[in-house]
Amino acid sequence: VQLQASGRGLVQPGGSLRLACGASGFALRYYAVGWFRQAPGKEREGVSCISSTDGTKYYTDSVKGRFGISRDNDKNTVYLLMNSLKPEDTAAYYCAAYRQNIDERRCVPGDEAYKYWGQGTLVTVSS
Repeated sequence: VQLQASGRGLVQPGGSLRLACGASGFALRYYAVGWFRQAPGKEREGVSCISSTDGTKYYTDSVKGRFGISRDNDKNTVYLLMNSLKPEDTAAYYCAAYRQNIDERRCVPGDEAYKYWGQGTLVTVSS
């Protein structure tokens, strides 16, 4: 059981980047998936998550209108499209997953629910 985050890069302010979270060993379609980030000297924060049951999405206030989370169950992958990037978006980004019961709806934005974690992928926004 493994999650693999990819898409690291250096982008200029205002640019875009897409991160991917691929799963191996389990079907991601049954799991809520979240993206988290941790900047140097700061605590880890939840950025976005997507439910496995009804597809509802969550975004932290600082990325609303700029980031979009989506899932492709055929590819067993969840994506985070990041637009209008700002220097304060610079961080290591992690994806994580937990299995949702069929009667659960919204994904949990906090990290306490997540069982499986991928390695971090570094996003640097700088001119």
